[in-house]
Amino acid sequence: MARSIYITSPEGDTGKSTVALGMLDLLAHRVERVGVYRPVARSTTERDYVLDLLLAHDGVDLTYEQCVGVTYDEVHEDPEAALSEIVARFHEVQRHCDIVVIVGTDYTDVAGPAELTYNARIAANLGAPVLLVVRGADRTPDEIRQVVEVSTPELRASHAQLIAVIANRCVPSQLDAVREALAGEVPVWAIPDEPFLQAPTVQGLMAAVGGTLWKGDEQLLAREALDVLVGAMSVEHLLDRLSDGSVVITPGDRNDVLLGLLASHAADGFPSLAGIILTGGFLPAEPIARLIGGFGQRLPIMRTSLGTFRTATAAARTRGRLTAASQRKVDIALALFEKHVDSDTLLERLDVSHPAVVTPLMFEFGLLDRARSDRKHIVLPEGDDDRILRAASTLLHRNVAQLTILGNETTIRARATELGLSINDARVLSPEDPALVERFAEEYAKLRAHKGITLEQAREIVTDVSYFGTMMVHLGMADGMVSGAAHTTTHTIKPSFEIIKTLPGVSIVSSVFLMCLQDRVLVYGDCAVNPDPTAEQLADIAISSAATAAQFNVEPRIAMLSYSTGESGTGADVDKVRAATELVRARRPDLCIEGPIQYDAAVDASVAKAKMPDSAVAGRASVFIFPDLNTGNNTYKAVQRSAGAIAVGPVLQGLRKPVNDLSRGALVQDIVNTVAITAIQAQQVS
Repeated sequence: MARSIYITSPEGDTGKSTVALGMLDLLAHRVERVGVYRPVARSTTERDYVLDLLLAHDGVDLTYEQCVGVTYDEVHEDPEAALSEIVARFHEVQRHCDIVVIVGTDYTDVAGPAELTYNARIAANLGAPVLLVVRGADRTPDEIRQVVEVSTPELRASHAQLIAVIANRCVPSQLDAVREALAGEVPVWAIPDEPFLQAPTVQGLMAAVGGTLWKGDEQLLAREALDVLVGAMSVEHLLDRLSDGSVVITPGDRNDVLLGLLASHAADGFPSLAGIILTGGFLPAEPIARLIGGFGQRLPIMRTSLGTFRTATAAARTRGRLTAASQRKVDIALALFEKHVDSDTLLERLDVSHPAVVTPLMFEFGLLDRARSDRKHIVLPEGDDDRILRAASTLLHRNVAQLTILGNETTIRARATELGLSINDARVLSPEDPALVERFAEEYAKLRAHKGITLEQAREIVTDVSYFGTMMVHLGMADGMVSGAAHTTTHTIKPSFEIIKTLPGVSIVSSVFLMCLQDRVLVYGDCAVNPDPTAEQLADIAISSAATAAQFNVEPRIAMLSYSTGESGTGADVDKVRAATELVRARRPDLCIEGPIQYDAAVDASVAKAKMPDSAVAGRASVFIFPDLNTGNNTYKAVQRSAGAIAVGPVLQGLRKPVNDLSRGALVQDIVNTVAITAIQAQQVS
């Protein structure tokens, strides 16, 4: 296996950080331990934002200091000594990793034409093949080709091995022409320009103009500014020039402009502004300030002592960066890399083999990849929760699933825009929609007629978001549902028991957690739904859990857990497990199952050898069936906390169509993973 890859450019402003992030993400899902290294950093006092971006990626377990070679000053002072130090420090990093992503210099320090040569020498001395990134912005395909033709001999002259070329920030309509122009001995890819990645944040603009926050929500300073306007004209003319994400610069004594902007920002049908900068050191008079405060608005309003011209000049020079703080930028960068770079070819060039273990990151990547391969339609009922909106933005950018979000469309889209998110590709549907409420009510009343539910009662019930979303799944308007971030488990899954119901031959809906350990994935069931299942129900849970395990590429070897192993114990609890095991064997003789068995005998080969030496499951179980909810829930949480495992779930099983519950403390990534799981389950529904 190649132990590293060196990403370098012959110039600045190539968007190399986008490629580095995509490369790191790809490798983090293929090897256990991936590292990053910056041979030359700007200084020892100013942190390198590219390195901070890469270190923030899950799966990188190195300190900032470990990942820096030398500074530009040290290179200028003594290039040979600096090279020796770079090599020595790299080998320290390499010892901790399976593969290292090395990011070359940024051309921010004037080093002249020799900078590419020096990068090539570093790559050769580190034994790292080179991925060359060139700038496509403002260039024709022939001009891009000329840059590559000039760069390639420099790399070869320093004995650096070129393995691929990426032209980044290309004109979107010219991608094919660029690839044709660069075709040669190594693979070439072209990534289109995405202006959003260069957009500065409101916080960045405020810093550039020496401003301070006067009013508004400080958290919204992280939003990207997609346009900067000077508001010195009359309000009626200014309103026609506004767009979503605009920051407007206006003199601090122009009360008419300020009030007009705030009114338009709050009005339906007008663009959502990212911020207002008041210039000249002026602030509105006290009555106007009191009026603004009474609006209860969150839009950041900043002030600066600079005049309007200098403020506009400083703002125009401000360029955004790809940082870990902007999840939307990260999502866009990863989506661009995934779509336009042939990962399999690149990994083949690096000789990265298929892993023998499955880390949590590898498992998560596999979920997204499988969901993407056959996109399904998932409904998210909790559109008023910011976490849902953030997850939806990620899911849409990464092309994981089609989405419907429930709630008031105007409110939801306005909040997403305010947060700097893009959910344009999602459908937003009101659970009060008259036509759908009537259709759903008629169907629900029919399904629950045996319980005495009238049409009038049904009209009221189906407007509840959980019932509304479940009816969408039942009637084929969505393939699955994910909810629970703001509702109880009962609220989320009760409608599915009434409406979707269980698969043929399955008597009970149950759940599993996919427990991602450091090197493998285990399946724990049932840890969330059934308090004290009977032997028959326990057998159903085991069969369903084996099917779920197989769905997610875990070979099912089932351990029916109890406080005794084999025939050694007696009592009602162990007899229940023994009976359940026999029922599974009778119903599914093809399944590999053992029970009753203690947890240590199920997972530890040495214990298994002593207690059940002839068992095909003992010591290597992958599916663990707990005798009751008390045992299962406590065990999964104990393993999660003490072993540092990532618990994905609960994943509901046994339903005709997939519905999954979220923890009310769910993180955005938990929601993303659960949607991917639901989509994969939906792929199996005939």
